[in-house]
Amino acid sequence: MNSRRILCRGKALDFSKRTCIMGILNVTPDSFSDGGLFYDKEKAVSHALEMAGQGADIIDIGGESTRPGADEISIDQEIDRVVPVIEALRNQSDIIISIDTYKSKTARYALEAGADIINDISGLNFDPEMSEVAAKYDTPVIIMHIKGTPKNMQNKPHYNNLIDEIKGYLKNSIKKAVEAGINRQKIIIDPGIGFGKSVKDNYIILNRLNEFLDIDCPVLMGVSRKSFIGKLLDLSENERIMGTAAAVAVSVVNGADIVRVHDVAEMAEVVRVADSIKRPYDLTL
Repeated sequence: MNSRRILCRGKALDFSKRTCIMGILNVTPDSFSDGGLFYDKEKAVSHALEMAGQGADIIDIGGESTRPGADEISIDQEIDRVVPVIEALRNQSDIIISIDTYKSKTARYALEAGADIINDISGLNFDPEMSEVAAKYDTPVIIMHIKGTPKNMQNKPHYNNLIDEIKGYLKNSIKKAVEAGINRQKIIIDPGIGFGKSVKDNYIILNRLNEFLDIDCPVLMGVSRKSFIGKLLDLSENERIMGTAAAVAVSVVNGADIVRVHDVAEMAEVVRVADSIKRPYDLTL
């Protein structure tokens, strides 16, 4: 049984009593919702500290957009975007920092700069050296499911058995990670909402999220402001906060241990209520 607790270089993430919140920090000019807002280092660090003050347990820093149709950038570009922000944030805060990358060199530079977790959208499959980096630094890894690449993943994705195929992919990545020397107790899984999924697929994943619990790893869900909400409600990215709140609440009740969000203050309230529904006998009011 998973310990429900992950150590990140002496800092602990404890999922036994509440759901943890990951705040999104995109240091990019073109991310789908907040591209360009935090491209400047000072603005990025300020926003990270603001999210920490609002209740974020983790700050997830990414330098390359992985929105549907996004073009890949060079490793050097990605490193130049994220490393100065990680260094500056680490100098001002001991909050847990995640590096959102599928490139092993970027991950290595980020860990050296002070990052604590690798968040790999490819589930360790795009870069064969990523597993080795994670093992060497003994860092927790977030293994996500993706069908295709960001460039082509939304070109009519199809599954014969959605949940079983996603679980199979995640289990194969976990096997690869363990064989490379990554501690299984430091693996987090993410079904990959929006990454090679139809609108209906995303709602099925939310509905059946508890079926991922038998993999016996903490579960992360990234639903914030995504198009499966916008297409249902006919709303733009920045109008999707209520839809996000509903998806976050369902994620928590159905088994998520971490939710990855843009709107930390608002979602912290959602998570607190959802956690109280999930664990009513723990309330001490």
